[in-house]
Amino acid sequence: MATPSATFLPSRIVVAIGGNATHPEEIRGTAGEQKEIAALTAKALLPLAMADNELVLVHGNGPVVGKILMRQALTADRVPPMPLDICVAHSQGGIAYLLMQAIENALREQGSGRHCTCLLTQVEVDQNDPAFQNPTKYVGPFFSEEEAKSVGTELGWRMKQDGARGWRHVVPSPKPKHICDISLVKVLARRGTIVISGGGGGIPVVAKANGVRDGIEAVIDKDMTSALMANVLGYDTLMILTAVAKVAVDFGKPTQRWLDRVTLRELKALHAAGQFPPGSMGPKIEAAISFIDGGGERVIIARLDEAMPALEGKTGTHVTADEG
Repeated sequence: MATPSATFLPSRIVVAIGGNATHPEEIRGTAGEQKEIAALTAKALLPLAMADNELVLVHGNGPVVGKILMRQALTADRVPPMPLDICVAHSQGGIAYLLMQAIENALREQGSGRHCTCLLTQVEVDQNDPAFQNPTKYVGPFFSEEEAKSVGTELGWRMKQDGARGWRHVVPSPKPKHICDISLVKVLARRGTIVISGGGGGIPVVAKANGVRDGIEAVIDKDMTSALMANVLGYDTLMILTAVAKVAVDFGKPTQRWLDRVTLRELKALHAAGQFPPGSMGPKIEAAISFIDGGGERVIIARLDEAMPALEGKTGTHVTADEG
């Protein structure tokens, strides 16, 4: 496989990969299924991985961390459950291992010796963030309304409807304030290593006196962490890969239309009008706004398997800074 042309590839980019893209809801979640999905992800990202660039990957963990919580709840009488921050760490390491291995395998098949590594990443949040009083982050599998009531009562989970797809467990999702050890991400990326960092939004921690940190139970939105990471690294491009080809206005209605190109000002107006639900596209739009407000130049939202066509401008939704 030839190295792709650099004419349309950014030299420095953060790519956020959705949890549902790496662990689709239709799979059972066996190790074999997850390895197969990781291989497909690596194939989609291979042209980027083969390029001469700084490449940082951030993956979601919603489906996986939800299953970890379910597994703990079902075995709590035999094995003491761990708090949510440790569950996030478990998911971060497990998902990154599969992605790291799949990406390096794909590179080796093309004769590339480029390395891919994972940094177990803590992300500081504010313990007084309003999100702790209003959980909105969906994790785990979908349930019918009747199943959700039963599971919620049995496990003490807060359940909310996630659009038309069903009901899910919701947990707090505070905003990221600081990505710990971001300097290590910068050093590794500059030397050509593909860095998987901030998986699942990062392990949520709060800072105390003298630099001491402690975990807190939450799941940070990976898109918001990706935006912050790209801003701190000084990158001009953020790509958010998900399960849909483009962002839609009036989604699911007869008036639905896809957004191809949109300026920051236009996107803010659509967001203020309530076009993007908080549990699905909303966090991606907020991350796009945050990134460009923070100095970024463009955000591309696209399907995982259309990453390269989206970078070439052939598909996806492209958000750009306002002109003038």
